[in-house]
Amino acid sequence: MLKGLNHITLAVADVQRSVDFYTLLLGFKGHARWQRGAYLSLGELWLCLSLDKPEPAQDYTHLAFSLDKADFEPFCQRLQQAGTSLWKDNSSEGESLYFLDPDGHKLEAHVGDLTSRLHSLRQHPYDGLQWL
Repeated sequence: MLKGLNHITLAVADVQRSVDFYTLLLGFKGHARWQRGAYLSLGELWLCLSLDKPEPAQDYTHLAFSLDKADFEPFCQRLQQAGTSLWKDNSSEGESLYFLDPDGHKLEAHVGDLTSRLHSLRQHPYDGLQWL
């Protein structure tokens, strides 16, 4: 039976450019790189970058990463100084920065977790909210 998320693979147009973005700017740890890909990690997350034609989602699909409140502003400034593009303004609980990687994959840096989100829903429920 399934017991968790194993890894995420992202199609990238330029492996080295993406390795640099994820390691140097976002702080991922590099493990291996080859002509058509790379393996990186962030905490328990295993990220595979695979050389391919990227076709990022045009909907709300995105990857969200956690960070501490004290690190949020410095992180935002770091991405701003690097010229990173943003794709959405935050309208949910907790501080979030919605940004794009070099291939247009939608990413989010979020202060909070499922517990804080559920607490927020108790205070301000979504339309049609049902507790499971």
